[in-house]
Amino acid sequence: MKKPNVLVLKTDGINRDEEMALAFQVAGAEARIVHVNELRSKRDRFSSYQIVVIPGGFAYGDDVASGKILAVELTSYLGEELKKFIERKNTLMLGICNGFQVLVRTGLLPFRWIGEMDVTLTNNVSGHFECRWIRMRVENSRCVFLDGLEGKEVMYPVAHGEGRFFASNDVLERVEDEKLVVFRYIDSRGRPTQKYPDNPNGALHAIGGITDTTGRILGLMPHPECFVRLEQHPNWRRLKGLKPDGLPLFQNMVNFAKEA
Repeated sequence: MKKPNVLVLKTDGINRDEEMALAFQVAGAEARIVHVNELRSKRDRFSSYQIVVIPGGFAYGDDVASGKILAVELTSYLGEELKKFIERKNTLMLGICNGFQVLVRTGLLPFRWIGEMDVTLTNNVSGHFECRWIRMRVENSRCVFLDGLEGKEVMYPVAHGEGRFFASNDVLERVEDEKLVVFRYIDSRGRPTQKYPDNPNGALHAIGGITDTTGRILGLMPHPECFVRLEQHPNWRRLKGLKPDGLPLFQNMVNFAKEA
């Protein structure tokens, strides 16, 4: 069976593109790092891919606000192509950390309204950059490529200064009611928490990642691409039974794309 094609978006300031491409290659896909200028000049197109990924980093230095300039670039210059891509039934999108910030600022998350923001990711309550390993629980959500992982506790690293999920009460209620929450930060007992440091940024409802209403677009703050091999964990020699928690997410995306 042919390997799915994955577009890993690159622009000034993005710095997790190579880790992302490797994660998809380990999971069995063909991943290509594509600069946004290649898309703007039509040398490459979203239509050539089944999966589009926006990696972490600091796109355009996070000028104005985290992910803002890249989000405007995508909606202004590539809006029609982006709309056609997400309307196909066999496509997936993933945004991690800065990529998650871009997806919420485009309006693709959570309600697929391109150009309209309903939620945001704002400054950490701690007031500083958070860079360490945290635990999350995979929720029972609409996400189509996390089947079989519901209820599982995973361990990923975080590296962000603006990761606090925030929305109005009405929007939060809709996000919860429509099962768009995919990941929640948890404490040592496996319970969702607002308390620091288990909740590294003060995210409302302990939300670490969400999907859209089709379940084919996913955004999360922590970095699963940094744990697709056992040796990527700092204590991999000491922790018995340790498995690379990030790998199943990428494998499930690749399997979904193959079947679609």
